Amino acid sequence: MIITRTPLRITFVGGGTDLPDFYTKHGGSVVSAAINRYIYIIVNKKFDSKIRISYSKTEIVDTVDEIKHPTVREALRLLDLDGGIEILSISDVPSQGTGLGSSSSFLVGLLNALHAYKSEYVSNETLAEEAVKIERDILKEAGGKQDQYMAAYGGIELLQFLQNGEVRVKPIPLNTERLRYLRENTALLYTGVERSSTEIHNDQISRIDDHIPEYLEMKRLAEEFAIKLYSSDIKELGEIMHRNWVLKKKLSGRITNDLIDRLYSKARDLGAYGGKLIGAGGGGFLLFFIDSDKKERLRELGLRQIDYDFDFEGSRIIYYQDR
Repeated sequence: MIITRTPLRITFVGGGTDLPDFYTKHGGSVVSAAINRYIYIIVNKKFDSKIRISYSKTEIVDTVDEIKHPTVREALRLLDLDGGIEILSISDVPSQGTGLGSSSSFLVGLLNALHAYKSEYVSNETLAEEAVKIERDILKEAGGKQDQYMAAYGGIELLQFLQNGEVRVKPIPLNTERLRYLRENTALLYTGVERSSTEIHNDQISRIDDHIPEYLEMKRLAEEFAIKLYSSDIKELGEIMHRNWVLKKKLSGRITNDLIDRLYSKARDLGAYGGKLIGAGGGGFLLFFIDSDKKERLRELGLRQIDYDFDFEGSRIIYYQDR
């Protein structure tokens, strides 16, 4: 039996510049952080030759080709596994439509577990790139590359997406005091609204050429934010987040809605310096930068606040028992 634990992520600045339709022409930059909310994957050898997969549904099939869950099916194909295996997933938060990169975390954790099942060790980069290959190349799902890399690597990272497809992972090594300051002066709130990131990404991609200046400025803000994370106060960081959010809303009419706009505006009235909707948009989690002594004010929004810490381990095997 193998159990992997793979973190979810919150994107600070630059999300969207990791879309290939942009970065292959202009390069992209994203600052993102893995958090201690996880997806667990359990892989075990079955006594019989069937394949059993348990997620929000349960599938019991004879062959890989019969599997309905697309990423599980393609991961098993990629690693040439078929039959006599059981796969179970457990998530700390709702597993779809939250904006925390859960689908990519699921896939990276699954690939990590399946490689271990085959007694193979692979690098973080390999896990990320295999996940990108399945989601973007094989399944043709719209989206970028930051989620796969954050799931594999963990940490607080400046991800730079080069025009040739290479990804540079640049850790932002903050000290313990700085990490605590960042954590205590931010608030992560669940809107309760789930959405399809694929639809939002498709709409956003169709409009990229109309918004190149916005993307270029978001890329620049990500590089600035990465530097200022080391020493700037929460007000300055929040103001960068706010400028990024104003730009991002212009990229697609699906990124925000009246409810999100009202919640964001009220949070600013209550003392938040800035923030954003995590992920592609439309729903999921809101992140705000706000002085710690004002965080209680956000209760007026009527949203559930999620305590979090940062994860610096990425996808890892937390249990391994040889077959």
